[in-house]
Amino acid sequence: EAPVPSINENEILVKVAATTVTLADVRLRKADPWAVKLMNGFPSPRNKVLGQEFSGTVEAIGGAVTKFKVGDEVFGTTGMKMKTHAEYITIPETGTVLLKPENIDHPTAASTPFGAMTSLHFLRKGKTGPGKKILIYGASGNLGSAAVQLAVALGADVYGVCSGRNQELVSSLGASMVIDYEKESIGKFTDHFDIIYDTVGKSPFDLSVKALKKGGYYLRAVHFAPRVVFQGVFENLKGKVKVVGGTYFDSLAELEHICDLLSAGKLKPVIDSRFPLSRIADAHRLAESGHKRGSVVVLPSE
Repeated sequence: EAPVPSINENEILVKVAATTVTLADVRLRKADPWAVKLMNGFPSPRNKVLGQEFSGTVEAIGGAVTKFKVGDEVFGTTGMKMKTHAEYITIPETGTVLLKPENIDHPTAASTPFGAMTSLHFLRKGKTGPGKKILIYGASGNLGSAAVQLAVALGADVYGVCSGRNQELVSSLGASMVIDYEKESIGKFTDHFDIIYDTVGKSPFDLSVKALKKGGYYLRAVHFAPRVVFQGVFENLKGKVKVVGGTYFDSLAELEHICDLLSAGKLKPVIDSRFPLSRIADAHRLAESGHKRGSVVVLPSE
């Protein structure tokens, strides 16, 4: 049990109705790979309570707050400040937080920011748009399921890579072709794609470069392994393709764009399972398994 956090004059107190466990939470918990220690503190973690996404109700506001009022339903992300795996959180009113669309429930809203904003960031880096052909690796996961829908909304022709059991899901999200990685290899493609977006860090590097057209973009949302970093630098020097990796930090402007898509029904987050806070260890196990579909939701009030 932890006390309800106090707020300063420019913060709001949110009672969390829903949050998520993402692969980022798993990596931070395990400090895997080693570079994560630099992000979350060394030698001991800066944030002992994980979680980045949330949706809930404003319980109190600071004296200087004008954007929100008590009773407002809000959603957003705390980014690397974490702490959403709790019943209550505080966040500045200028943080990455918005009023929740009335037609969206809390679990759906909480499942949106991390996957959608991260994927939108990378898709923009790759200049995704009409006439572009994109391959999305890990298309049934949190980032991947958002990426398929966002790329379709941007006008691209989307190919998805996932397991056979998730092919129907990825097709329903708008992919024109779905590849079962257990039966097929992307090695059959040469100079075929304008963009390859790896959301899970499992795409074969050399085959991905081969499958890209000259001047194409190889986007890697998971890009911390030293070998992969060196490969990326080398490919960028060679000049055939552009390798873009790293991590992404939250943006209110991008959340506003995502919120518009969410409210209009153009983005529909996929939820795999829902757990009470008392079973958060089970939620982590599912997120870590590599076989979840979309998001793993945690409900602190249950």
